[in-house]
Amino acid sequence: MSPPVLGAGTLGLILAGGLSRRMGGGDKPLLRLAGRTLLERVAERLQPQCPGGLALSANGEPSRFRDVFPGEVLPDSVPGHPGPLAGILAGMEAAAVLPGVTHLASVPGDAPFLPHDFVARLAAAAAAEGKPIALAASGERRHFTSALWPVALRDDLRDWIARGERRVGGFIERHGAAVAAWPVEPVDPFLNLNAPEDLAAAEAVLARLP
Repeated sequence: MSPPVLGAGTLGLILAGGLSRRMGGGDKPLLRLAGRTLLERVAERLQPQCPGGLALSANGEPSRFRDVFPGEVLPDSVPGHPGPLAGILAGMEAAAVLPGVTHLASVPGDAPFLPHDFVARLAAAAAAEGKPIALAASGERRHFTSALWPVALRDDLRDWIARGERRVGGFIERHGAAVAAWPVEPVDPFLNLNAPEDLAAAEAVLARLP
C-alpha cells in the first residue's frame, strides 16, 4: 500500500448519519454551539487539511444542510443503514472518481475541537509504521471513525459490509492501523457531543479557551 498523499490527495468526510437518540433525535451536527452549528465548526477545521474537498455522509433530504455545508452530501450506497462503515464506503466511492485523490479522512460531525494537524499526523503515522489505515487516539481511547483510509480499500469494505459486518474496529483490525495520539488538555480534541450535558460542557470549554 502506498503512503498517504496529503493535500489534494485527501478527501475529507464528515459523518452525520447517526440517529442522535441521546440528543433527542434529529441531525446532531446542526445543533448550535456558541451560535454556530457543530457542522460548521467541524468543517472549518477539516477543510484546510483537505484541499481535495469535503463531503458529508448523511441520508435523507440533503437540502437541510444547504445553508451550513456547501459540499456534496453522500447517502449510503448500501441498504439497511449499516452504520458508519456505510458512510465511509460512500466517501471512498466518491473519492475514487476524483483525480489524484487516494485517501479519505473521516471525522464525526459532533467533534468541534478537531485538531488542526489531524490529517498530517495520521498520514505521518501511517507512513512511519507502514500501515494502510491510521486512526486517532486521545487519552486512553481510540477513535475508530476519526481516521485516514486508503480509497483502494473500497471493494474490500463493500464486501465486508455485504457479509453483515458492522464494526468499524473489526475492519480496521482486518487491515491494520497506525495510531496517532493527542493530549486531552486543555480539551480533548476528539470530544464527541452525545448528550445535552456535553453541549453545555463544550460551551464552558469555549469560554475558557484563548
